[in-house]
Amino acid sequence: MIADIILVIAGALFVGVYVSWRAGRIDRLHARVDMARIALDVTLLRRSSVAQELATSGLLDPATSLLLAGAVDGTRAGGDRPRDLAESDLTRALQAAFSQPDFRASLSGKEGADELLAEVEEAAYQVFVARKFYNDLVAVTRDARSRPLPRVLHLSGHAEAPVFFEMDDSLIADKPGAWMGPAGHTMV
Repeated sequence: MIADIILVIAGALFVGVYVSWRAGRIDRLHARVDMARIALDVTLLRRSSVAQELATSGLLDPATSLLLAGAVDGTRAGGDRPRDLAESDLTRALQAAFSQPDFRASLSGKEGADELLAEVEEAAYQVFVARKFYNDLVAVTRDARSRPLPRVLHLSGHAEAPVFFEMDDSLIADKPGAWMGPAGHTMV
């Protein structure tokens, strides 16, 4: 009789600890998603700042500068347009600028051009990494939330399910001076 009571208490204690651990894990995942989203926002802001600097540097022809400045403005306007579309537009504007024939050759020898282009490439690559990291965390969090125990016991509380951030970030520099297009084709 006493052994049965001890077993029931031990079982209830084990279940309580396990449920508490699962709830804490989901909470920690939500906190990591929030931090990853902030990091993504920072990298997107850095990319738009560097793109703005390139657009106003006087290194580009006026049409390309205007295209790039307009795309940067779209990312900062905060209007009714979804942010992922505005960020994708900036990616396409950068892609259009960097894919011009003899783009690098036309800028060689100009003061600060190589450093600024390298900074734009690095910022674009960091956006790719930050977005991938964020989306991976969102996938793990959504998976943890969708398991039967957390769903039945509402272990995620009233927290909204995190959403993926999808945008065109096809400008992935795999080596300095090489830009990758939508299908992974090198564009110089």
